[in-house]
Amino acid sequence: MSLREDFLWGGATAANQYEGGYDQDGKGLNAIDVMTNGSHTTPRQVTWKKADGQTGTTPLVWGKPFAFPKDAIPTILDDYYYPSHTGTDFYHHLEEDLGLLAEMGFKCYRFSINWSRIFPNGDDEQVNQAGLAFYDRVVDTCLRLGMEPLVTLSHYETPLSLVIRYNGWSDRKMIPIFEKYAKTLFNHFKGRVKYWLTFNEINAMDHAPYMGGGLLDTSAQNRAQGAHNQFVASALAVKAAHEIDPNMQVGQMLACSAIYTYTCDPKDALKVMEAQQNELFYADVQTGGRYPEYRLKKYAREGIVLEDCPEDYELIAKYPADFLSFSCYGSHVVTTHENTAQAEGNLGMNGVKNPYLETNAWGWTIDPYCLRLTLNTLWDRYHKPLWIVENGLGWSDELTPDGKIHDDYRINYLKANLKSMKDAVEIDGVDLLGYTMWSAIDLVSNGTGEMKKRYGFVYVDRDDRGNGSLKRYKKDSFDWYKQVIATNGESLD
Repeated sequence: MSLREDFLWGGATAANQYEGGYDQDGKGLNAIDVMTNGSHTTPRQVTWKKADGQTGTTPLVWGKPFAFPKDAIPTILDDYYYPSHTGTDFYHHLEEDLGLLAEMGFKCYRFSINWSRIFPNGDDEQVNQAGLAFYDRVVDTCLRLGMEPLVTLSHYETPLSLVIRYNGWSDRKMIPIFEKYAKTLFNHFKGRVKYWLTFNEINAMDHAPYMGGGLLDTSAQNRAQGAHNQFVASALAVKAAHEIDPNMQVGQMLACSAIYTYTCDPKDALKVMEAQQNELFYADVQTGGRYPEYRLKKYAREGIVLEDCPEDYELIAKYPADFLSFSCYGSHVVTTHENTAQAEGNLGMNGVKNPYLETNAWGWTIDPYCLRLTLNTLWDRYHKPLWIVENGLGWSDELTPDGKIHDDYRINYLKANLKSMKDAVEIDGVDLLGYTMWSAIDLVSNGTGEMKKRYGFVYVDRDDRGNGSLKRYKKDSFDWYKQVIATNGESLD
């Protein structure tokens, strides 16, 4: 069995990393708009101010507690650079950029809608018509160019007003607010957008709850409640989409990767099991439709009590995700053994160093088998259609004097990963809807807030401090991926 004839090849972006125009046409601020730039050794900061005039910054590190000061309000301060404010300026390069994607032959383009561009405070009475008009242009241009839109409702873009007033998703008031937002978009784009995602990497609530859920108080209780509230909101979104347009499909988006034991010690195998449970819990609920016993036992041990009602669980069971999409960039290694070589770079996200795999400069493993392993894990567990919506290689690409970018390393990475993907379909029988590489065009790195870590098929002249012409240049991988799409993945050379 080869890839389906209507396989949705494409690429992905996120508004907070790419769009820019952060204060234009009535847009409000979101959680990322108060995050500074950083690097692979220096974390991004959230800037804040108190009523007495005191200002400061708090570092945000993936997987680490977020110690936000009490009574501080996240806000924009002078003398800091906020890369989300301009991104790589899709807001003013819309037609040019979508034209480049169409030139590659994209069948699908995944992008996010910036919630605060539609409702500046998140829960405004009236919709911001200028915000809807911008996304009308995006969607209509995609359709005119033959690209299916895949739209993420919330990609680390919780409106800042909701962060400040409700501690983000830790408050149940967020559920009806999100439901109104989702219904607004479903009704507006009915007949034009078929595929939707609710929350980008929903399990970021555990690892990066400020980005994933707008939490300033990131206690275990608040993270658990935030996840629950997003599960209920997602179920309500599925319900609304099916009622508004039966052709709409609403999927989950999960950060997922292969996890290996460092040794054959059974204790290491148990650690892998626990790591996988922590990763897959979110899919067990949002796609599987039920809370797994292992998580309920964990909550009981930790004294976590959810603010819930019986209807929550009825909704979760009745309206699970229609398909399961995920990001997968590499793999991770865990061990119970002390004094084991730790992975370098990327602020420690990767845990133990894998001696069999190379990494990029940010410590991310380059694993040629991760997609086949991850696809099989998800297919065997849920038996719902899958979609790879993020997979790619961050690298410090160099623009040559003659305007070329020779990114053989990215082509080699993609060759191996797409081979792994195809093996999952052709050998193992996984039902796969599509593949949208991260990222379609260079944008600001979410994890580090820098431009140096580039992912796209198209180079954008922009540096880590926001300098540059914003001119677009095709990389060598542009023409390579164009051939991959033209042959439906048969030509990977």
